[in-house]
Amino acid sequence: MCGIAGWVSRMERAPPVAALAAMTRALAHRGPDGEGFHHGVTRSQAFAVALGHRRLAIIDLATGDQPMSDRDRRVTVVFNGEIYNFPDLRRELQALGHSFRTNSDTEVLVLGWKAWGEAMVARLRGMFAFALWDAQSEQLLLARDRFGKKPLFLAERDGQLLFASEIKALLAVPGLTGEIDLESVASYFRYRYVPGPATLFRGIRKLDPGAYALWQGGGLRLVRYYRPPDLAPRQETVLPADPIGAFLAELAEAVQIRMVSDVPYGAFLSGGIDSSAIVALMSQHSAHPVATFSVGFPERAMSELAHARAIADLFKTDHHELIVQPADLMNELPKLIAFRDAPVAEPSDIPIYLLSCAAARRVKMVLTGEGSDEILAGYPKHRFERFARPYQQLVPEPLRRRLIEPLVAALPYRFHRLKTAVASLGLADVRERFPRWFGALSSAGVQQLLALPVPAAPAGDDLPFAGGAGNSPLRRILGFDQTSWLPDNLLERGDRMTMAASIEARMPFLDHRLADFVTRLPDRFRVRAFTGKWILRQAMRRLLPPAILERPKIGFRVPVNQWFQGPMRDYLYDHLTGPGAETREYYRRPALERVLADHVAGRQNHEKLIWEMLTLELFHRQCLRSNGAAVNPALRHPGG
Repeated sequence: MCGIAGWVSRMERAPPVAALAAMTRALAHRGPDGEGFHHGVTRSQAFAVALGHRRLAIIDLATGDQPMSDRDRRVTVVFNGEIYNFPDLRRELQALGHSFRTNSDTEVLVLGWKAWGEAMVARLRGMFAFALWDAQSEQLLLARDRFGKKPLFLAERDGQLLFASEIKALLAVPGLTGEIDLESVASYFRYRYVPGPATLFRGIRKLDPGAYALWQGGGLRLVRYYRPPDLAPRQETVLPADPIGAFLAELAEAVQIRMVSDVPYGAFLSGGIDSSAIVALMSQHSAHPVATFSVGFPERAMSELAHARAIADLFKTDHHELIVQPADLMNELPKLIAFRDAPVAEPSDIPIYLLSCAAARRVKMVLTGEGSDEILAGYPKHRFERFARPYQQLVPEPLRRRLIEPLVAALPYRFHRLKTAVASLGLADVRERFPRWFGALSSAGVQQLLALPVPAAPAGDDLPFAGGAGNSPLRRILGFDQTSWLPDNLLERGDRMTMAASIEARMPFLDHRLADFVTRLPDRFRVRAFTGKWILRQAMRRLLPPAILERPKIGFRVPVNQWFQGPMRDYLYDHLTGPGAETREYYRRPALERVLADHVAGRQNHEKLIWEMLTLELFHRQCLRSNGAAVNPALRHPGG
């Protein structure tokens, strides 16, 4: 795993050569094992090209340094990620007459481009973001993996195209200041994260997952080479004779190919079905005990350590545990926002980071269960989304708005799932309903909270909502998860928090061949009655005890509800209402005070919204005081 950065620019506007080293220094945590640079110009001397790399050495420790070029130095690449099918691609390329100088998966990109051109990207099986310069055709290829496991940010200005694995590297370029974007602030409250391709910085965007960009002669062409199959109606196919066995074989293979490494590796183990399945399958292919790492909290109801310990004992792993305290949250949060270049969307970022730091003392790579819920339908919303249309058709809108929704909204927090379901099911517009399932504010809620001018419609890519007529409710909401919630929130979290600790995370459930297999099955293999991830549960009956298969999902849930009412109360008020609050004027004062008072008094649980506001405040402090970024004047004094 690594960090990449660079640019292609008109010569007269090119950044100074030293800027490339500044960009890679900003990414040093992503690649502590080495760095490298490439500078070039086009034949006409009209454009300058710069490629920078920071390396975390996982495969081919001796000859895998980057930038990497072919023998005649026509093609040069900087690469972040892993290509799991590189042995197969290597054999194909050797059969075409290409010879290799290294054992690195990176070299497959160089020679694959020469053999297949743009079509090479769709042949890759793995997680990746890379920049490839072809000096002969004078083309720059920027590409990102199918689900967006690896990040790539772009900025275009004054004849320049700049790219980097993290925004902080872009902000290291002289003259590039990150102005906070107004529309993205409103989108942040509508989603609990900023939906791609936007970021909170004006003029800086994400390259879409499953897409590549080809620059030539000053023009940039974007191509989406992959769309998650859940965005389209299922095509009738002949089912395998044993679908459960076939699924288990696909998952086992996805795990096995991710265990290829020249350095020690392990697994994050929560004790839930996802990570337990990964550890069970890793144990089948490892000659040594698998190193496992678990995190817990002092509050026993929120801690899964006992369940993780049971799995560790069952598979005789080399097990390690970590306890996270409230003080860890306050101490680590500002630093993690600096690593993420964005508000930390989930409190679980902190335990994941601390767990990554603990794991990094023993291993350099881990496998995780991330992505299982978004591929196999593991959230309550996946079981309830099918009731949205019947509910809207059978219950008159006035009755919902004037009676049912106010009554349910006033219920105590112990009814939180009912409250979320009722608030979500009545929203006819999927642009409102899909984000609302995870506790985001509706457009009306954003208007009531913010004193900013709020755009009428949420910003963002249309693709997450593209699953239209003929598609099942389950596939439509999974399509949203796979193209928005997953890449722009969970995978962004996973990448930044692990890379902040200089450790690589691999995610077998997000193998695109496994995802394609699952989406060829009827919906009942994912949701049956009120059971989600049905096929995984059935497959794991062969490997895991019933206590793990049947217990409720907890996940990396941090008890911030209690902490905001107790040890973090003063911290919260000081940051959101104190004289140093950068975002205080963003909100309608009565709305802000009501949210805080209701939560602290225990009348309602607003932990998700308060977390959003707190981390947005800390993000502004980081941006304005550390990165030299600028606030949009409309945000500084919004009025209203």
